[in-house]
Amino acid sequence: MPKALQHALLSLRELSLTAGPFVLLAALLLAVAYVLLDPNPPRSVVLATGVEQGAYAEFGKRYADLLKQHGIDVELRPTQGAGENLALLRRGDSGVDIAFVQGGADRAYAPGESPDSGLASLGSLFYEPVWIFYREASAQRLLKAPVVESLSQLTGWTLNVGAPGSGVPPLMQRLLEANGVEPSALTLQQQPVTPAVVDLVEGRIDALVLASAPESAMVQMLLRTPGIRLFDFAQAEAYSRRFPFVSAVVLPRGVVDLARDMPPADVRLVAPTATLVARDSLHPALAQLFVQAAQQIHSAPGWFQRKGDFPNAVSNERPLNPEAQRFYRSGAPLLQRYLPFWIANLADRMWVALLGIVAVLIPLSRVVPPLYEFRIRSRVFRWYGQLRTVEEGLGRRDAPELLKELDDIEAHVGRVSVPLSYADELYALRSHIQLVRRRVQEA
Repeated sequence: MPKALQHALLSLRELSLTAGPFVLLAALLLAVAYVLLDPNPPRSVVLATGVEQGAYAEFGKRYADLLKQHGIDVELRPTQGAGENLALLRRGDSGVDIAFVQGGADRAYAPGESPDSGLASLGSLFYEPVWIFYREASAQRLLKAPVVESLSQLTGWTLNVGAPGSGVPPLMQRLLEANGVEPSALTLQQQPVTPAVVDLVEGRIDALVLASAPESAMVQMLLRTPGIRLFDFAQAEAYSRRFPFVSAVVLPRGVVDLARDMPPADVRLVAPTATLVARDSLHPALAQLFVQAAQQIHSAPGWFQRKGDFPNAVSNERPLNPEAQRFYRSGAPLLQRYLPFWIANLADRMWVALLGIVAVLIPLSRVVPPLYEFRIRSRVFRWYGQLRTVEEGLGRRDAPELLKELDDIEAHVGRVSVPLSYADELYALRSHIQLVRRRVQEA
């Protein structure tokens, strides 16, 4: 083997033996930090949506498509609506991680139990107006007028308030109670949306209630159906003062169909706000991805909001998730704007731990150069001990015996290899061996 290569391999070997424990300590600290911080999220998540063809179901598909781009599989779980979604989130064994929830959809809970325990909001997404569609023929028959002006006039009507598990029944119950209407004063039905719409169009019920974004196919159809009118909440502002989870919104004239001037006048509505609600156990990186997806899906202008109104951090019913709070304050993490999600997320979650590890290792790293130097020089200096023993034997031991020991020492030193930067110490040892040899020969 060439001498230059031999010296290089020696330096590399000694350096690896010297710095090896240091590198192993760094790797161990990184592994511990990785396990404790759990920076990479699971590859799948369960999102509870709502009924088929509803707004929740349609938005759920968009979320699934966006997260799929980052390698996250979103399992969409159909439900009857916000009420069931909230119940699934509160059940630890349901498997649901995140869900769409309508404002005011809370059900009764046990004394001492917090309704928000273990849940957090990822922000408000869009308005879900309360659409009360009724038949003009029913208004003429029951009120002797084509228009219903107050919820109190619905006494005696057959009204569908939505299937059990949706957010509409508890919400409608609050609105009717505020108008002094007892549930027994109406014939209440709780059919799913599609059969209820069929019954309304065919005249088997007088009215139905939906709480949905205008993107809902059923809302779009009913707004264009002849003989079906939309209830105008003339007291919308009063409702928004009485119930903090609803807002007063306006369906502008002509927004449904400009050519046909539908609706022919502004219609006042009350609207709960749909939110994304997640369990506290949802991985922070997934929460960040969902909020970023919400920004892409819900920030466009619509019938009831201007561009950029949603999503937002307004949440009156639940605390805001820390990752959502971070997003609304500062936007997407800086690295995720330029790097693939998995790399950026790993760096974003681990940088604090990395700084801590560096802070610990920098003082320890100062030990490596002296230790390396000690290991190299010890290959030379350990022979000085034997050389001193020979020198101390002068006058007490036979010269041939001492010369034989010097020959052995010189032979071993001839096989010692050190980096070129330490060659002077090796040559100094050889000269000292010759010095002792002369003294033995002269004795």
